[in-house]
Amino acid sequence: MSPLVRIRGLRKSFGANVVLDGVDLDVREGEVAVLLGPSGAGKSTLLRCVNHLEKPDAGFVEVGGDVIGYRYARRRLHELRARAITRQRARIGMVFQQFNLFPHLTVVENIVEGPVATGRLSKKDADRTARELVERVGLGGREHAYPRQLSGGQQQRVAIARALAMQPRLMLFDEPTSALDPELVGEVLAVMKDLAASGMTMLVVTHEIGFASEVADTVVFLDGGRIVESGPPAEVLANPRHDRARAFLSAVL
Repeated sequence: MSPLVRIRGLRKSFGANVVLDGVDLDVREGEVAVLLGPSGAGKSTLLRCVNHLEKPDAGFVEVGGDVIGYRYARRRLHELRARAITRQRARIGMVFQQFNLFPHLTVVENIVEGPVATGRLSKKDADRTARELVERVGLGGREHAYPRQLSGGQQQRVAIARALAMQPRLMLFDEPTSALDPELVGEVLAVMKDLAASGMTMLVVTHEIGFASEVADTVVFLDGGRIVESGPPAEVLANPRHDRARAFLSAVL
Protein backbone atom coordinates (compact mmCIF):
# COMPACT_ATOMS: atom_id res chain seq x y z
CA MET A 1 0.00 0.00 0.00
CA SER A 2 1.32 3.44 -0.92
CA PRO A 3 2.02 5.80 2.00
CA LEU A 4 -0.51 8.55 2.62
CA VAL A 5 2.31 11.11 2.75
CA ARG A 6 5.26 10.82 0.37
CA ILE A 7 8.02 13.46 0.49
CA ARG A 8 10.87 13.29 -1.98
CA GLY A 9 13.96 15.46 -2.39
CA LEU A 10 12.47 18.38 -0.48
CA ARG A 11 14.68 21.45 -0.41
CA LYS A 12 14.00 24.89 0.97
CA SER A 13 16.31 27.87 1.53
CA PHE A 14 15.76 31.35 2.88
CA GLY A 15 18.45 33.40 1.21
CA ALA A 16 21.76 31.69 1.88
CA ASN A 17 20.29 29.67 4.76
CA VAL A 18 19.55 26.10 3.64
CA VAL A 19 16.69 24.93 5.89
CA LEU A 20 15.73 21.67 4.15
CA ASP A 21 18.40 19.80 2.27
CA GLY A 22 16.88 16.89 0.37
CA VAL A 23 14.32 15.37 2.74
CA ASP A 24 12.72 12.01 1.89
CA LEU A 25 9.95 10.77 4.18
CA ASP A 26 6.98 8.39 4.02
CA VAL A 27 4.08 8.37 6.48
CA ARG A 28 1.57 5.55 6.25
CA GLU A 29 -2.15 6.04 6.80
CA GLY A 30 -2.93 5.86 10.52
CA GLU A 31 0.70 6.40 11.48
CA VAL A 32 2.00 8.97 13.97
CA ALA A 33 5.39 10.36 12.95
CA VAL A 34 7.13 12.65 15.44
CA LEU A 35 9.82 15.05 14.23
CA LEU A 36 12.58 15.78 16.73
CA GLY A 37 15.71 17.87 16.48
CA PRO A 38 17.37 21.09 17.64
CA SER A 39 16.03 24.54 16.83
CA GLY A 40 16.75 25.43 13.23
CA ALA A 41 16.80 21.80 12.11
CA GLY A 42 13.97 22.42 9.62
CA LYS A 43 11.11 20.68 11.43
CA SER A 44 8.53 23.48 11.24
CA THR A 45 9.52 24.38 7.68
CA LEU A 46 8.99 20.77 6.69
CA LEU A 47 5.45 20.87 8.10
CA ARG A 48 4.73 24.14 6.32
CA CYS A 49 5.89 22.64 3.03
CA VAL A 50 3.52 19.70 3.51
CA ASN A 51 0.50 21.99 3.18
CA HIS A 52 2.27 24.50 0.88
CA LEU A 53 2.37 27.35 3.37
CA GLU A 54 6.00 27.37 2.26
CA LYS A 55 6.78 26.71 -1.39
CA PRO A 56 9.60 24.16 -1.79
CA ASP A 57 12.60 25.11 -3.91
CA ALA A 58 12.89 21.53 -5.14
CA GLY A 59 11.28 18.16 -4.58
CA PHE A 60 7.63 17.54 -3.81
CA VAL A 61 5.08 16.53 -1.19
CA GLU A 62 2.35 14.05 -2.09
CA VAL A 63 -0.69 13.46 0.12
CA GLY A 64 -3.18 10.80 -0.87
CA GLY A 65 -1.66 10.59 -4.33
CA ASP A 66 -1.93 14.32 -5.04
CA VAL A 67 1.16 16.52 -5.31
CA ILE A 68 0.46 19.42 -2.96
CA GLY A 69 0.57 22.79 -4.69
CA TYR A 70 1.21 21.39 -8.16
CA ARG A 71 -0.15 19.34 -11.02
CA TYR A 72 1.65 17.17 -13.53
CA ALA A 73 1.46 18.23 -17.17
CA ARG A 74 3.82 17.17 -19.95
CA ARG A 75 6.08 15.47 -17.42
CA ARG A 76 6.58 18.68 -15.47
CA LEU A 77 5.14 20.14 -12.28
CA HIS A 78 3.11 23.31 -12.67
CA GLU A 79 1.99 25.33 -9.64
CA LEU A 80 -1.73 25.32 -8.99
CA ARG A 81 -3.87 28.41 -8.61
CA ALA A 82 -4.52 29.62 -5.08
CA ARG A 83 -8.08 28.28 -5.01
CA ALA A 84 -6.97 24.76 -5.97
CA ILE A 85 -4.25 24.83 -3.31
CA THR A 86 -6.84 25.90 -0.74
CA ARG A 87 -8.96 22.88 -1.69
CA GLN A 88 -5.96 20.62 -1.15
CA ARG A 89 -5.24 22.19 2.22
CA ALA A 90 -8.79 21.47 3.35
CA ARG A 91 -7.76 17.80 3.68
CA ILE A 92 -4.73 18.69 5.82
CA GLY A 93 -5.45 20.02 9.30
CA MET A 94 -2.78 22.09 11.02
CA VAL A 95 -2.39 23.17 14.64
CA PHE A 96 0.20 25.87 15.32
CA GLN A 97 2.16 26.96 18.39
CA GLN A 98 -0.16 29.94 18.74
CA PHE A 99 -3.86 29.20 18.81
CA ASN A 100 -4.92 31.73 16.15
CA LEU A 101 -8.57 31.71 17.23
CA PHE A 102 -10.85 34.51 16.14
CA PRO A 103 -11.21 36.56 19.36
CA HIS A 104 -14.65 37.90 18.44
CA LEU A 105 -16.14 34.43 17.87
CA THR A 106 -17.27 31.87 20.43
CA VAL A 107 -15.83 28.36 20.66
CA VAL A 108 -18.54 26.91 18.40
CA GLU A 109 -18.36 29.82 15.98
CA ASN A 110 -14.59 29.36 15.63
CA ILE A 111 -15.09 25.70 14.77
CA VAL A 112 -18.00 26.28 12.39
CA GLU A 113 -16.25 29.00 10.38
CA GLY A 114 -14.06 26.79 8.18
CA PRO A 115 -16.54 24.10 7.07
CA VAL A 116 -19.22 26.68 6.26
CA ALA A 117 -16.88 29.11 4.47
CA THR A 118 -15.52 26.34 2.24
CA GLY A 119 -18.94 24.83 1.57
CA ARG A 120 -18.00 21.47 3.07
CA LEU A 121 -20.92 21.52 5.50
CA SER A 122 -24.20 23.38 5.84
CA LYS A 123 -24.51 25.73 8.79
CA LYS A 124 -26.76 23.21 10.55
CA ASP A 125 -24.43 20.25 10.00
CA ALA A 126 -21.36 22.31 10.89
CA ASP A 127 -22.98 23.43 14.14
CA ARG A 128 -23.81 19.84 15.09
CA THR A 129 -20.29 18.68 14.21
CA ALA A 130 -18.78 21.54 16.20
CA ARG A 131 -20.72 20.62 19.32
CA GLU A 132 -19.64 16.97 18.99
CA LEU A 133 -16.01 18.07 18.64
CA VAL A 134 -16.28 20.36 21.66
CA GLU A 135 -17.28 17.30 23.69
CA ARG A 136 -14.52 15.22 22.12
CA VAL A 137 -11.79 17.65 23.20
CA GLY A 138 -13.21 17.86 26.73
CA LEU A 139 -14.79 21.31 26.59
CA GLY A 140 -18.44 20.46 27.02
CA GLY A 141 -20.29 23.42 28.51
CA ARG A 142 -17.88 25.98 27.05
CA GLU A 143 -19.47 26.17 23.61
CA HIS A 144 -20.40 29.83 23.96
CA ALA A 145 -17.23 31.02 25.67
CA TYR A 146 -14.90 33.46 23.91
CA PRO A 147 -11.15 32.76 23.60
CA ARG A 148 -10.30 35.37 26.24
CA GLN A 149 -12.38 33.37 28.72
CA LEU A 150 -10.35 30.19 28.15
CA SER A 151 -6.95 29.03 29.36
CA GLY A 152 -4.19 28.46 26.85
CA GLY A 153 -4.73 24.71 27.00
CA GLN A 154 -8.44 25.13 26.36
CA GLN A 155 -7.76 27.45 23.44
CA GLN A 156 -5.38 24.92 21.90
CA ARG A 157 -8.02 22.21 22.25
CA VAL A 158 -10.46 24.47 20.39
CA ALA A 159 -7.81 24.89 17.69
CA ILE A 160 -7.57 21.10 17.38
CA ALA A 161 -11.36 20.83 17.15
CA ARG A 162 -11.39 23.55 14.50
CA ALA A 163 -8.89 21.60 12.39
CA LEU A 164 -10.85 18.36 12.83
CA ALA A 165 -14.06 20.05 11.68
CA MET A 166 -12.64 20.07 8.15
CA GLN A 167 -12.53 16.24 8.26
CA PRO A 168 -8.84 16.05 7.30
CA ARG A 169 -6.99 12.92 6.23
CA LEU A 170 -3.81 14.24 7.82
CA MET A 171 -3.13 16.36 10.89
CA LEU A 172 0.00 18.48 11.31
CA PHE A 173 1.03 19.70 14.77
CA ASP A 174 3.76 22.34 15.02
CA GLU A 175 4.93 22.33 18.67
CA PRO A 176 1.32 22.60 19.90
CA THR A 177 2.28 22.74 23.59
CA SER A 178 5.29 25.08 23.43
CA ALA A 179 3.26 28.21 24.24
CA LEU A 180 1.49 26.61 27.20
CA ASP A 181 2.21 26.75 30.90
CA PRO A 182 3.59 23.37 32.04
CA GLU A 183 0.47 22.43 33.98
CA LEU A 184 -1.66 22.81 30.83
CA VAL A 185 0.48 20.66 28.52
CA GLY A 186 -1.04 17.37 29.63
CA GLU A 187 -4.59 18.25 28.65
CA VAL A 188 -3.55 19.00 25.05
CA LEU A 189 -1.38 15.88 24.80
CA ALA A 190 -4.32 13.80 26.06
CA VAL A 191 -6.46 15.01 23.15
CA MET A 192 -3.63 14.23 20.72
CA LYS A 193 -3.22 10.74 22.18
CA ASP A 194 -6.95 10.12 21.77
CA LEU A 195 -6.73 11.33 18.18
CA ALA A 196 -3.82 8.99 17.47
CA ALA A 197 -5.72 6.08 19.02
CA SER A 198 -8.64 6.80 16.68
CA GLY A 199 -6.39 6.17 13.66
CA MET A 200 -5.70 9.73 12.52
CA THR A 201 -2.51 10.12 10.50
CA MET A 202 -0.36 12.67 12.32
CA LEU A 203 2.92 14.47 11.66
CA VAL A 204 4.02 16.12 14.91
CA VAL A 205 6.83 18.52 15.74
CA THR A 206 7.35 18.47 19.50
CA HIS A 207 9.92 18.44 22.27
CA GLU A 208 7.64 16.25 24.40
CA ILE A 209 9.80 13.12 24.44
CA GLY A 210 7.31 11.23 26.59
CA PHE A 211 4.62 11.75 23.97
CA ALA A 212 6.99 10.57 21.25
CA SER A 213 7.89 7.48 23.25
CA GLU A 214 4.29 6.57 24.05
CA VAL A 215 2.40 7.51 20.88
CA ALA A 216 4.76 7.67 17.89
CA ASP A 217 5.04 4.85 15.40
CA THR A 218 8.10 6.52 13.91
CA VAL A 219 10.51 9.06 15.36
CA VAL A 220 12.35 11.18 12.79
CA PHE A 221 15.42 13.13 13.91
CA LEU A 222 16.43 16.13 11.80
CA ASP A 223 19.62 18.12 11.96
CA GLY A 224 20.81 20.75 9.53
CA GLY A 225 17.83 20.26 7.25
CA ARG A 226 18.42 16.54 6.82
CA ILE A 227 16.95 13.40 8.33
CA VAL A 228 19.89 11.81 10.11
CA GLU A 229 17.98 9.05 11.88
CA SER A 230 14.49 7.53 11.88
CA GLY A 231 12.80 4.44 13.21
CA PRO A 232 10.59 3.13 16.02
CA PRO A 233 10.81 5.19 19.23
CA ALA A 234 12.30 2.24 21.13
CA GLU A 235 15.27 2.36 18.78
CA VAL A 236 15.73 6.09 18.14
CA LEU A 237 15.05 7.30 21.67
CA ALA A 238 16.66 4.48 23.62
CA ASN A 239 19.61 3.75 21.37
CA PRO A 240 20.28 6.58 18.89
CA ARG A 241 23.04 5.81 16.42
CA HIS A 242 23.86 9.32 15.18
CA ASP A 243 26.10 11.58 17.27
CA ARG A 244 23.78 14.59 16.94
CA ALA A 245 20.76 12.54 17.98
CA ARG A 246 22.63 11.19 21.02
CA ALA A 247 23.72 14.69 22.04
CA PHE A 248 20.23 16.14 21.63
CA LEU A 249 18.48 13.36 23.52
CA SER A 250 21.02 13.36 26.35
CA ALA A 251 20.28 17.08 26.83
CA VAL A 252 16.48 16.73 26.93
CA LEU A 253 16.00 13.40 28.68
